[in-house]
Amino acid sequence: RADGHIPRNEAGHRGGFIYTRDGRRLAEMTYSRSSDSLIIIDHTEVDDSLKGQGIARRLLDALVAWARETGTKVMATCPYARAQFAKDPSIRDVLA
Repeated sequence: RADGHIPRNEAGHRGGFIYTRDGRRLAEMTYSRSSDSLIIIDHTEVDDSLKGQGIARRLLDALVAWARETGTKVMATCPYARAQFAKDPSIRDVLA
């Protein structure tokens, strides 16, 4: 898809949401799994070519939607994710 795709992958206790376009990984938001029902967002990275296009927020929105669907609670050590949770009350329902 030209607009990019955001699948989730998880292996062991590490996971993430990856933004790809034309088969290239351009952004990701990663987490570590603390328990069956708790993850910790630890890193967000967006390729310079996509800066300012809201891609990091799309990654976070995908993660929040998944967390809601699965009953997963979220903590954030990543500065970007922490800032988004701090300024947007509409996504705080997933916070641990």
